[in-house]
Amino acid sequence: MSVEVRVAADEDLERWNGYVERSPQGTCCHELEALKVQAEHANATLHPLIGFKGQEVVGLCPVFEIRKGPITTVFSPPPHLRVPYLGPALLNVDKLKRRKREKRTERFLESCLEWIETELDPRYGHMRTAPSFDDVRAFTWNGYDASPEYTYAVDLTREEDEILDSFSSDARRNVRNTDSDAYDISVGGPHEIRQIYEQVRHRYESQGISFGVPIEFVLELASATANGDVRPYTCHVDGEFVGGILALEYGGRIGRWMGGVRSDADGTPTVDLPTNDLLDWAIVRDGRQRGLEAYDLVGADTQRINRYKAKFNPDLETYYSLEYGSWGMKTAASLYDSVK
Repeated sequence: MSVEVRVAADEDLERWNGYVERSPQGTCCHELEALKVQAEHANATLHPLIGFKGQEVVGLCPVFEIRKGPITTVFSPPPHLRVPYLGPALLNVDKLKRRKREKRTERFLESCLEWIETELDPRYGHMRTAPSFDDVRAFTWNGYDASPEYTYAVDLTREEDEILDSFSSDARRNVRNTDSDAYDISVGGPHEIRQIYEQVRHRYESQGISFGVPIEFVLELASATANGDVRPYTCHVDGEFVGGILALEYGGRIGRWMGGVRSDADGTPTVDLPTNDLLDWAIVRDGRQRGLEAYDLVGADTQRINRYKAKFNPDLETYYSLEYGSWGMKTAASLYDSVK
C-alpha cells in the first residue's frame, strides 16, 4: 500500500501536536502554533504535510513556501529565524523491521517531495533535519544534496557527580570553586528573554554581523508553544544581569538556542565569574532533576566555539542539511541562515 500525503486540515490539525509528541524527531518548533508563528515572521505560506498508510499516520513534514517575484522556494525551517531543526518527523516506524521501516520511510518522503514538486514547483529547496533523523537517502535519490552537520549533546541520564566529573578540569574547577553566594541563576519570563536577546544582538553587531531575528518572533514562539517550552536562564550578580542562555525544551531534550555570549564586548558588565560555565551547568542540573535525557549544545561545526562546548564531554550527533536546486540558485541561497 502506498503512502498518501496531503496538507493537514480539520481533524488532522486538531491531532497535529499529538503526532509531534509521538515522533522521535518532534520538536517544539514542529508544534502547530509554533509553525504558524514561523510562517508569519518569515512571510511564508505554511504547508503542514501529513502522510498516511491507510488510516495510520506515518509522518509529518511542515514546509514553508516563499515567493520572490516569479521564483518559488521551499524551506523547513524557514530562513532568518535561526530555528535549529525542523524537517520530517516520522511516526510508527521504529516498531518495524529494517526492510519495512526503510520502505515506509522512503515512500513517505518520496510522496512529500512529489507533492512539493507538483503543487509548488520550487526553484530551490532547503530542509534541516532533527538529530534523530538518520536516513536521508530518499532525498539524495530524488535530487537533493545532503550535507552532514554536527551538534553536541550531554547525556543527562547519569548521576550528577558522574556528569560533572566527565567535564574538563577547568569546567569542573569553575563549577566547584565559584562561591554560590556570588551569583544567582534563575529561569525568567518575557523580560529575561529580552535581556538575553539584546545581549546576543549586541554581540553579533559588535562583530559586524546582522542578527536579524525579530524579538517579536522569539516572544511569540515562547507564548505559543503548547507542549514545548522556551526557558530563559539568566545569571545575576548583585541583582544585575550579566549573562543568559535561551533554551528550547521539548520531550526529553533541552537545547542551547541563543545566548551564552562573551560579556566583555557586548555592553554588559564584566565580572570575575565563569558565567557561561555556570549557566550551562545550571541547565544540566535543572534538566536532569526534571527527568530530561539530553542537553543539546546546538552546533558543533565552528572550530573556535567547539573548544568551549567540547569541555562538557558531550556526545557528537549528526543531522543533515538537504538542498535542492541549480548551482545558481544554491549560490543565491546564501541568504539562508544555517545555525552554527
